Amino acid sequence: MKRGLRVTGPLALLIALFIFSFILSLAPPSLWSQGKVEDYDRAFALREKFEGQAINVPDRPVWIEKTPCFWYRKTVQGGHQFILVDAEKATKQPAFDHEKLAAALGKETGEKFTGTTLPFRAIRFVDDEKAIGFEYRGSAWRFDLATYELKKTGPAREFQGEPDGWQDLGGPPAQAASKESKASPDKKWEAFIRNYNVWIRSVESREEFPLSWDGNEGDYYTFQSLLWSPDSKKLVASHLRPGLHRKIQYVNSSPTDQLQPKYFTLGYTKPGDPLDIEQPVLFLVENKKQINIDRTLFPNAFDLSNFSWWKDSRAFTFEYNQRGHQVYRVIEVDATAGAARALVNEECPTFFFYSGKKFRHDLNDGQEIIWMSERDGWNHLYLYDGRTGQVKNQITKGEWVVRSVVQVDEERRQVWFLGSGVYRGKDPYFQHLYRVNFDGSGLEAFTEADANHAISLSSDLKYYVDLYSRVDLPPVMQLKRSDDKKVVMELEKADISGLLKAGWRAPEVFVSKGRDGKTDIWGIIIRPTNFNPKKKYPVIENIYAGPHDSFVPKNFIAWNQMMAQAEIGFIVVQIDGMGTSNRSKAFHDVCWKNLKDAGFPDRILWHKAVAAKYPYYDITRVGIYGTSAGGQNALGGLLFHPEFYKAGFAAAGCHDNRMDKLWWNEQWMGWPLGPQYEESSNTVNAYRLQGKLLLVIPELDTNVDPSTSYQV
Repeated sequence: MKRGLRVTGPLALLIALFIFSFILSLAPPSLWSQGKVEDYDRAFALREKFEGQAINVPDRPVWIEKTPCFWYRKTVQGGHQFILVDAEKATKQPAFDHEKLAAALGKETGEKFTGTTLPFRAIRFVDDEKAIGFEYRGSAWRFDLATYELKKTGPAREFQGEPDGWQDLGGPPAQAASKESKASPDKKWEAFIRNYNVWIRSVESREEFPLSWDGNEGDYYTFQSLLWSPDSKKLVASHLRPGLHRKIQYVNSSPTDQLQPKYFTLGYTKPGDPLDIEQPVLFLVENKKQINIDRTLFPNAFDLSNFSWWKDSRAFTFEYNQRGHQVYRVIEVDATAGAARALVNEECPTFFFYSGKKFRHDLNDGQEIIWMSERDGWNHLYLYDGRTGQVKNQITKGEWVVRSVVQVDEERRQVWFLGSGVYRGKDPYFQHLYRVNFDGSGLEAFTEADANHAISLSSDLKYYVDLYSRVDLPPVMQLKRSDDKKVVMELEKADISGLLKAGWRAPEVFVSKGRDGKTDIWGIIIRPTNFNPKKKYPVIENIYAGPHDSFVPKNFIAWNQMMAQAEIGFIVVQIDGMGTSNRSKAFHDVCWKNLKDAGFPDRILWHKAVAAKYPYYDITRVGIYGTSAGGQNALGGLLFHPEFYKAGFAAAGCHDNRMDKLWWNEQWMGWPLGPQYEESSNTVNAYRLQGKLLLVIPELDTNVDPSTSYQV
């Protein structure tokens, strides 16, 4: 989601050093023994000391398509090993000869490898499992499992996408004519763009016909949107009128290949900018008829999704996300008359979290639809009648949330999903596997351990791999049968004896009540390896309060940069306050038009609860740091809660939500722009600063416009 500068290694210690230097000045001389040279030496060495000490820690498994087998990678002494498991035979073995592959790769590259230091994290079985493929140094490789022959097969597959997620919301540029065409399913016609309009060509006669006449350079049809109906009798396209395609300017002050600076621009749409207007248009090929779809149901789109035809060609659908994200609809358009109707209609007083909690699964060519919604205050699944657009029944229900759908079993009319918060008194963020019938009956849990579960289901749903852990519980991985939940194989149980000998301390999970006196607020506490409860410890809070997720670690962590910060003489904490995701809708809605809140009332109460339990927890000396949205939060803590936070480190922050990318900020702050943007602006409220601030500005940050930090 919101990505940017990563806080790792030396930068993590710089944060601690800055906060320490100021907080030390608040302490009496008797406490000045913290932060000695040996503390920094120990902190810098901690990562190397801890990493590799936990063995038999597995990554998530990957099932091999159309087989009962899967592979995974795990830690071993000196590195990693790849394991292959056959679920039906209940066998487990190395996935390949690691030493032979290491020797072959070393011979090809001139580098030195061992069987436990292979330089890739993922493999894929190819050629009926006779070989494996992997990628290294920009190339794809194939290793024959019988002959041990290794050869390059081409370039590595590159990620195709926009940098850092959807900054430029502009549609495709105007194209007077398309070089390509799209063939109809029956191969009799080709559709293409000419003079900004839609044309078709007979494959047999090569005769060409215009279907539209209203396209021009400023209001044009897009080739990408052209979609034939399965019966080849209809064609749908998008008629696009461009909005403002904002560009922001960058200066690379210190390029590595020349003395003089470099300059570049980036497409970057910001809150309030005019957006493209898309008009769906239906064409009836036989009589060359054009039907502009009435816009009553989609008058002001942030986005219209791609078109999708039902298999019987009776209609096509698209999804309408209204600007401001308070209305979201699944719209069906009749293919005969072009009449539009809403199959699903979500209307929210705050926001519909389209980028994180939208799920749609069409059943039997649209006769039914499974849909995800928070309409009852919790994130749940609903079954719709696709013919009438009415809810048939709520599939899941209760004061807990569906986190994700793992698999829809249409044959058995069941949904497999991950949910959290079902078990009262337990961590509400722990994910467990469940199965439920489409009619809402038969809800069944498939995981038992009080931990966070990552699940991998076999394609035939006969087996599932359950990988679970907590921050204070080393990972366990089991293969289970779906029909009786019995353990088929105990695959891995992590051994952390070496980690404990190295001085590792598990983070403590701590929970207290939030601002309402009722809601549990969860966080973790990290102490130095030489922790002495008789000392007083200043506190650093690692904050990231972006509303798109929750962020406190829930899985086992052998190493985290917060551990190095603690080693200097701090207690380091991380908290999920109100306004973050994965709890109730009311919990999440605290962020609505109010990003400056960032859960601070809950966070401060949490700190006070820790201090009440532990006298060594010094809340008169609390610092805070974060990056990206966390950078905004860190400075916001100093500006809006100066009585509590004394020093802060804010890196790559979005300090005024009008300066950041449109899609992320309008999701929470709303549209049209209003006074809420200034009220939450660190830039506007910079005059409130009382504590000490270290502001980090990454000049080439393509996620958050660096200008927002300069403006502070």
